[in-house]
Amino acid sequence: MLRNVSVRAEHWPLSTPFRISRGVKTAADVVAVTLIEDGRQGRGEGVPYARYGETIESVLAQVNALGPDLARGLTRRDLADRLGPGAARNAIDCALWDLEARLAGRAVAETLGQSPLLPLVSALTVSLDVPQAMGEAAARMTGATLIKVKVDQHDPAACLAAVRAAAPDAALIVDPNESWTIEILARLQPVLRDLKVALIEQPLSADDDGDLVGFESCAPICADESCHVAADLPGLQDRYQVVNIKLDKTGGLTEALDLLAQARAMDFGVMVGCMVSSSMSIAPAFHVARHADFVDLDGPTWLANDYAGGAVQRGAELLPPDGLWGVPDAAA
Repeated sequence: MLRNVSVRAEHWPLSTPFRISRGVKTAADVVAVTLIEDGRQGRGEGVPYARYGETIESVLAQVNALGPDLARGLTRRDLADRLGPGAARNAIDCALWDLEARLAGRAVAETLGQSPLLPLVSALTVSLDVPQAMGEAAARMTGATLIKVKVDQHDPAACLAAVRAAAPDAALIVDPNESWTIEILARLQPVLRDLKVALIEQPLSADDDGDLVGFESCAPICADESCHVAADLPGLQDRYQVVNIKLDKTGGLTEALDLLAQARAMDFGVMVGCMVSSSMSIAPAFHVARHADFVDLDGPTWLANDYAGGAVQRGAELLPPDGLWGVPDAAA
């Protein structure tokens, strides 16, 4: 056996509830994978998402099924042939990247030919609530230059107007999480234009993507639930202008980097997002987000407590995790 493999579920309570059109979260429930080889430890995290048919139990089972092969030295490229995209592959893939960095004594950024990570302007999220509460939440985001607004079918115009009044200078991303129809999207165009919305993220159900063909929007439309991996891109070209890369959808950093390269080659704009998670999920995403047009990595800022050395929000900027993931042990 080359490696010791461990996998466990972790429960990270949130400081305040996080509401979107599908429901309310009060904690980040994640699956953590740890690989130990030659005294070095690599870690990764995946967030099971019910929208994609995942549960903590199903993701634990997927990881455990590969445990013997991981112990015998399964590589990242082998992994892509053994497991489809999703939270389980993400946790394993990122743990392998981290382990490689620590065994080689070379940071992931260096391996990718990049300079050390720097702070990024990241969206702060206003979760779904009544308009007054959403405006008050936006008003507390002192210094924010990019705000993401969660809405549903119920009076999104009032919710957006409340946020805009509280944050007159911030760029706005509106995220209905698939809760709108093409009729709602069309009806809201004047409002979205007047409020100077910068991006509309996955307004329709992924099943209704065809309704976007030929639709002229006042702001770019971003594919989230409709885009998981690079192979999805050809089917999105006549419907979306931007794609949201999330490592829990791509199944890890390896495919996320491939998706980034292919999206740029096909002239898509790029957003990098996250689930509500700990900074263990956010650390590898920084290596994609540094190349993005829009960054939304505020997942750990919702936690009551995060890892020591985790990502820190300071005004408009998110500081990358410090020594948590993807760096040589000597630098941690």
